[in-house]
This record gives sequence, structure tokens and C-alpha cells, in this order.
Amino acid sequence: MQFVDQALIHVAGGKGGNGAVAFRREKYVPKGGPSGGDGGDGGSVVMVVDGGLSTLLDFRYQREYAAPAGGSGANKDMYGRAGTDLVLRVPPGTQVFDDTTGEVLVDLRADGERFVVAPGGRGGRGNIHFATSTDRAPRKAEPGLPGTERQLRLELKLLADVGLLGFPNVGKSSLIAKISAARPKVADYPFTTLVPNLGMVRLSQDRSFVVADVPGLIEGAHAGTGLGDRFLRHLERTRVLVHMLEAGAGAGRSPWRDYLAINRELALYDPALAGRPQIVVLNKMDLPDVRRRRAQLTRPFTARGIEVLAISAATGAGVPELLERVWKQLERSRREVQAAADSTPTPTPTPKPSPSRSRSGQTRSAR
Repeated sequence: MQFVDQALIHVAGGKGGNGAVAFRREKYVPKGGPSGGDGGDGGSVVMVVDGGLSTLLDFRYQREYAAPAGGSGANKDMYGRAGTDLVLRVPPGTQVFDDTTGEVLVDLRADGERFVVAPGGRGGRGNIHFATSTDRAPRKAEPGLPGTERQLRLELKLLADVGLLGFPNVGKSSLIAKISAARPKVADYPFTTLVPNLGMVRLSQDRSFVVADVPGLIEGAHAGTGLGDRFLRHLERTRVLVHMLEAGAGAGRSPWRDYLAINRELALYDPALAGRPQIVVLNKMDLPDVRRRRAQLTRPFTARGIEVLAISAATGAGVPELLERVWKQLERSRREVQAAADSTPTPTPTPKPSPSRSRSGQTRSAR
């Protein structure tokens, strides 16, 4: 299935039905009076999260969505039928923007979550509502109101606990294939991975987490080089980053330079993302040259107090230790989030004004 994480669509709520002008004309009912019913409300465009979806592909082929209009009112006090809602299903992690203003309308995450993106118009009132003591046969009714129209931008951000990042061809896809059921393309050339991949890692019956493997980043990624800004977006929801390095895949490169370059891109894209906990991993320890130079490659990290785990995604060496470290960091992050939530003071509800009594003894609300 093609992975699509952005879409631009136009949505319109249904128009409300018109109110009716009618009068009763029945036997044995003298001066029956007005009997025009109200128009029905127009249908709304509603977005619903479907946990079975993982892409915005459907919105690539259809970009115009309009909900049905409400029915018009009729005689004998009959109201028009309301328009049915138009339901659009989106994957978890979809953000909905008003493309005109740039406002974030909603961030849809939980399966089954709903949000009305384009309310339908209200139906007009029939002439039964306009009868008065001086006008017992009103000949006026209201037209239905138009529904809301919006140009929306949809952006999908993967929901994952852990994000794998690094330069192209450092072994991210090999690692996620080793630790989960995900089967990304693995090959010996750069930019093998072109779309993000998700994998579920199960350490035991009650310990599991979701890993996101994003395509390789290069310098200038924060500005869109190599589609880096789109790939970095999928790391925003992660709580732990696994930064994978290798022993210099090109001229002028080294694990330390790669580490600095990627973190610089993270900081330029989003400082909060750069401040997320990172577990640094040196991959391809199955290669004799990498094993021989391990101390030399990790010396700049050790001098700055940064621990580097050594693994081989190909053979699995060191991978169990890495997963345990990831789990401990996730637990630490959960405790920190919970502690921050517990320390946030609960807002005190504003007391409602007590009713006062007038001189006549009638109760009225205080102003």
C-alpha cells in the first residue's frame, strides 16, 4: 500500500432545508391556521479515527467532500428530513489544519475518536413559528442556512514510543526487521527506506512498545533536503530516540561527526525534539574493522559522558541489551510525565453566584 502522510481536501456541510409556508385546509377545522413545518438540518462532515488505517491514501484520489442537504418543511406541520452525516475515516495520529488560517483544528489519536470538521447548516423555520395575536396567517418562513465550508490540510504523524534515526544505510531497517514483524526493504545502498515503518516490539507478555523507523536523514533535513522535514515529523510523538551510527560510510564522516550533524538538524527543526532522551548505538559490530576500531570510534563520546551501545543488527549481538535499555528509558519517561501531571495544581472551580430575592419574593439570578 502506498504511504501517504499529507493531503489537501475541501469539505462542506450540507445546506439546511427551507421552512414551509402552508395553512390547514381540513374539513371540520375552521380557521386552521398556519401549518408549514421546519426544514431539516444539513448533514455534517465528521472525521473518525480508524485504527485499521495507516495512510491518507484515500484522500489523494478524492479531494471534494460534501454532506447531504436537509429536506424542506411541508404542510400539516411536517418537518424536513435531516441530512445524514458524511463520515471520513482517518488513521490514528492525523492532525487536521484549517489550510486558510493554519489553525490546528484537532489532533486525532484514539481509535473511534470523532470530530465535526464541517457542521451542516440549520434548517429554516416554517410559518407555524410566526403566528401572533395580530398576524394569525403569516406568509413568511426562513430559508435554510448554508453549511460550513473549509479547505483542510491533513498531516499524519506516526504514533510510536521509540524512533530510530540516523544517516542513510546505518542499519535502521535491519534493526526493526530483527526486533519486530516489520519487513522493510533492506539493501546495501543509501536511501533504501523511502517511507516510515512501524514495528511492535514484545519483550514479554506485559512489556511491549512501538518503534518507528524513518528514512535516513542528511544535512539540511530540517529545511526539507531529502524530504527530511516530512520524515522528522514522524519522530515528534516519540518519547525515546535510538540514534544509530556506523564507522564512517563516506569521506569526511565518522560516528561523532554524524552524531553532531543529526542533532543539529533536530535542534533546527524542533528544539524539543533535540532534547528528547537518546540512546546512542554503534552498529555493524559483526565487521572485524569496526570491532578493532571500537575504542577509537567511541572515544569522543566517552570524553563527554555519552554512553555508546555496540550492536550488530545483522547477527543480533547486543540487541537484547539495547531493548532492555530502551524499556527502562520508556519507564523513566512515563514516571516523569506522571510526576509532572501530579504536580500540576487542579484549577479551583469558580463558585456560581447565589440567587437573590426581589422585594416581591421572586427569585432572580444575581447579575
